[in-house]
Amino acid sequence: MLLYLIRVAFAAMITATFVQYASAYLDPARPDASPAIPWLLFVAGLGLSAGMIAIDWAAPRKSLHAIAGIFFGLAVGYLISFGLSLVLTQFGDVFAWLQAPGLLPTAKLVMGLIICYLCVSFILQTKDDIRFVIPYVEFAKQIKGQRPLILDTSVIIDGRIADIIETRIIDQRLVVPRFVLNELQAVADSSDKLKRNRGRRGLDVLNKLQTSPHVDIEIMEGGLTKSEMAEPVDQKLLSLAKHLNGRVVTNDYNLNKVAQVRGVEVININDLANALKPVVLPGEHLEVRILRPGQEMGQGVGYLEDGTMVVVEGGRDRIGDAVAIAVTSSLQTSAGRMVFGRIDEAASPPAMAQRSAPRGEAAARTSDPARS
Repeated sequence: MLLYLIRVAFAAMITATFVQYASAYLDPARPDASPAIPWLLFVAGLGLSAGMIAIDWAAPRKSLHAIAGIFFGLAVGYLISFGLSLVLTQFGDVFAWLQAPGLLPTAKLVMGLIICYLCVSFILQTKDDIRFVIPYVEFAKQIKGQRPLILDTSVIIDGRIADIIETRIIDQRLVVPRFVLNELQAVADSSDKLKRNRGRRGLDVLNKLQTSPHVDIEIMEGGLTKSEMAEPVDQKLLSLAKHLNGRVVTNDYNLNKVAQVRGVEVININDLANALKPVVLPGEHLEVRILRPGQEMGQGVGYLEDGTMVVVEGGRDRIGDAVAIAVTSSLQTSAGRMVFGRIDEAASPPAMAQRSAPRGEAAARTSDPARS
């Protein structure tokens, strides 16, 4: 509402200024007095103000960075032009052909326009690479300090981000884009029961984050251009991360790889969870319950308490039994950690590390949660 009042006041002041100037043409003493001129100037003032308001209305998304860049570029261009104009004046005193009427002022004007244009263009195209500090505006690609964390749909549904926040090891601002929230609501409204439950879990996690006193979370509206808004959700997420100079938090393997290609930093929750798991070294002894056969002949598969998959050589015939194994190797991937071992009948239970799987069913996450 305030903006509309400002626009009306602007139009009224511009028109009144033109009318005030036009009133002089009503004086009969003036040789060029004409009653038509005030009307023409009135229409001109009204048209000028309407045109400026129309341009302002047609470009609702304005960038303070761009405005500051234009201002800074014009200032630098003017200073350079002023210095070069003094040099050009000295040349005019030496070379007679530069003393032609109107040539030197015209050359200074053209030179100033060219330099100002080049400076503005240079600043706008390199504002992400060159650091300028202007009051209330900072152009910086490498911003140090607390960079925002932008949450992906998959990491909200996963829910572990809420537990991580409760540990207070993260104090950055969390950003949930509106399009991520819309995707989450679409999953919660799905006709498929499994998807609906996952979506509702994601909404519950988001509500928990909003009520947590340990973190600031923002539901961000916009932040992208019209062309970027037409992109898929993953691409929009990466574009927003570039604009905010933030990090994307996800456990989506494909999004992680695409982000690396586009130069966007990613925090993978699965990588974080794997980094916190205890290290299993070759030669250590473990006790694990074999739950199912493996892909290769004679292999059996079990899980540790933290969900780590254990592939046991010669364990196919021992499905359902808790066996002692000697670790031979381990494999670390973004999908999780895998431990390989062989049955060691000679190992005694007291020598085993306390990493045995609980009796009964063992669950594990061996792949990223699929994006719905």
